[in-house]
Amino acid sequence: MKKTLLYMLLAPLMLVLSACDDYLDIQPVGKVIPTTATEFRALMTEAYVTVPDDRGLASFRGDEMKLDVTNPMDIESYKDIWIWNDNAASENTSTFSWRNFYHVLFIANYVIESESTMTDGTPQEISQMVGEAYMLRAYMHFILANLHAPAYTKCDPAVTKAVPLKVDSDVEATLSRSMLSDIYAQILADLDAAQQRLNVDTWDLGYNYRFNTLSVDALRSRVYLYMGEWAESLAASRRVLAVKSELADVSVILPNAYNSPENIVALEKVMTNNYEKASLVSDDLYGLYTRTDRRRSTYYKNDAVITIRKGGSNEFSCSMRTGEMYLNAAEAAWNQNEYDTAADYLLTLQKARFTASGYTSKETAVRAMTPDELIEEIYVERARELAFEGHRWFDLRRTTQPRIEKTFRGETFVLEQGDSRYTIPIPAAAIEANPSLAN
Repeated sequence: MKKTLLYMLLAPLMLVLSACDDYLDIQPVGKVIPTTATEFRALMTEAYVTVPDDRGLASFRGDEMKLDVTNPMDIESYKDIWIWNDNAASENTSTFSWRNFYHVLFIANYVIESESTMTDGTPQEISQMVGEAYMLRAYMHFILANLHAPAYTKCDPAVTKAVPLKVDSDVEATLSRSMLSDIYAQILADLDAAQQRLNVDTWDLGYNYRFNTLSVDALRSRVYLYMGEWAESLAASRRVLAVKSELADVSVILPNAYNSPENIVALEKVMTNNYEKASLVSDDLYGLYTRTDRRRSTYYKNDAVITIRKGGSNEFSCSMRTGEMYLNAAEAAWNQNEYDTAADYLLTLQKARFTASGYTSKETAVRAMTPDELIEEIYVERARELAFEGHRWFDLRRTTQPRIEKTFRGETFVLEQGDSRYTIPIPAAAIEANPSLAN
């Protein structure tokens, strides 16, 4: 059974390779059980290609965007997600990529299990590749849990069912939902395992979709932030910024571009061409940018309507970047009662985003803020800086879960504060295939 599945995995890989020869550093390997490091690298490339763009799809549920009502096909695809209509969604509604997440997990697990049997690769090559597999396993579980389970800080993780934990390549086992605490414990363990193996500090452009040594602490920074483990998040953020602190000049390059000086891992194309075409910038989000904020004209195009510049092509591939690390550090420091430190991290980012005169005013305002005003400014800055990069829905879930009201063609839809719909249900197709997921 496992051998048959590996054949099935490698067959579509041939199509991927034939279309991407200029981008990839590998050759087609055919329908074989992988044994060499080159063959396992091909398998890992398929895993990277298969990583879903579900963080972008989840963005429709937040408060960043409104639907472009000029395209009926887009309305059919995204409206029910946008209005949180999970139980009676149209059959044409886009679905979340449950199967693809577990496809990636299968490959990651198979690579991890094969660490001692790979041939024809240097120890460093094999170690790096297995470290990447651990990172993929951690990241896929992290995204799945934040899509389809309650937020870690809004429940008792020890008794809250989440998604199935998959840490082996057994394709015959029936999966059941694991406790959220177990998911996060495995994520942290996988990050430790990855750190022991990763040895590539920087990939050349075009290969920087792969995880590197710095990505371990970058993901730790985010995971611990979502857990409310502030000291650990702050420490991880500081370790990243000690190595990579540069912020992009947004008048030259957008910070979520794959070749941005901020980019740590250029894996996910969060705002795909389809998502970018279907969405317009919400009035509330656009209103957060003042005229002295340089992002107002670089992140968005303001013609008859306000549209997004930060997505729609492969150029915008970004899973982790420096700007997020400053914001994670600011929020974590604030929660450690280190208010001056929090303001320092926040202002370092804002200095790179506002005009000189705008920053002078912003610095004066931030330094005069009360602690409550400061954390609100940090949250607002996350909305401004990380807009349309797949963070907003997750940030809303893990923080205040506010009331959101949307209007579409005269009809109003409401997501109440703390609404159960802040958790996206496991897709119906997955439950039909495995009824135990309903429990």
